[in-house]
Amino acid sequence: MMENIATTRPHLFASTVVFISYEMKQKIVATVAAIQRVVALTGYQAQALHRAPPIAQQAFGPVGACMGFDFHLGVAGPRLIEINTNAGGALLNVALARAQEQCCEAMDWTFVPNSELEGLEETLFEMFLKEWRTQRGNGRPGRLAIVDDEPANQYLAPEFELFRELFERHGVTSSIADPLDLSWHDGKLWHADAPVDMVYNRLTDFYLDDPRHQALRHAYEAGAVVMTPDPHAHALYADKRNLIALSRDDMLAAWGASIDDRQLLKSVVPQTQLVTADRADEMWTQRRQLFFKPVAGHGAKAAYRGDKLTRRVWGEILAGQFVAQALVPPAERLIEVDGELTDLKFDIRAYTYGNRVQLLAARIYSGQTTNFRTHGGGFAPVIVVPML
Repeated sequence: MMENIATTRPHLFASTVVFISYEMKQKIVATVAAIQRVVALTGYQAQALHRAPPIAQQAFGPVGACMGFDFHLGVAGPRLIEINTNAGGALLNVALARAQEQCCEAMDWTFVPNSELEGLEETLFEMFLKEWRTQRGNGRPGRLAIVDDEPANQYLAPEFELFRELFERHGVTSSIADPLDLSWHDGKLWHADAPVDMVYNRLTDFYLDDPRHQALRHAYEAGAVVMTPDPHAHALYADKRNLIALSRDDMLAAWGASIDDRQLLKSVVPQTQLVTADRADEMWTQRRQLFFKPVAGHGAKAAYRGDKLTRRVWGEILAGQFVAQALVPPAERLIEVDGELTDLKFDIRAYTYGNRVQLLAARIYSGQTTNFRTHGGGFAPVIVVPML
């Protein structure tokens, strides 16, 4: 299947690997754990949920499967760029990392196998099973649907099939569904004339506002399905305004965050602020040191480096809801593309569940943001260099 994916999606997998130090990995792991402790604080949750719509207020139990924490790397260590509640690529990167290990072993290259890859698919399934049990208490779903708009046309569609096969191997009947093919009646969510018990949600309509998603919305609000990730998780983690709180030491102190967690987050989370009309002139003057993101954005859509802004785009930013984050340039990797050495940028994604980092992967690209359109770019395995 990997060969077929590489053919149909030529920029999904990069032609190289990314090396990071053991210390860098450990700081990423510590950051994820610290943020989970902060998110559990009453004050943090109050500020996050205060601005969230009613659909996000209810906590059914799930904490969010396949979370993604994205980092840029620098000489001072990792810097958190954003958190995503429906981060794609986990299973694709498991397959990619395994292929890389086999290649290195065959070449008798000096290589330390990643023991964490063993059983990772089982770990991913257990993650969904735990999400089910946090809401239902016991058992397992009888039928699960992987849901996204026009799923066959999504660039990461091959991963939907990998997840479907994973669930099926563990005895959970699964299907890939467009939300338009779902219906809500008799107190149940239906797909292909069968009731759905659980939804792996890949939609980027985080609060299910789109009229096309109303059947799913009704089922979720009624507690008739276990959905992960869900609107509550998005409000707590992925709304970009949470980065403001995570970068404000005074807020963290007032909420009772520990000194150790505050010091760690101060070194990892770039200063972030809300874009407001009363600060427009100041931010325009400082724009070259800022990166602008929509508060509910995803996949780097409508995200802008300040030094690339035009007055027209600046007007759109002021008219919308954006945050401004201190600019942290991505690291670069020199690779060979069509016989020529080329510097490409990369970031590191930590796939997580709760306070555990399950897998690290890199995304290599050119331009302002990750885009899966770069020749020679795409997902790349991360090799952690052991301590000497």
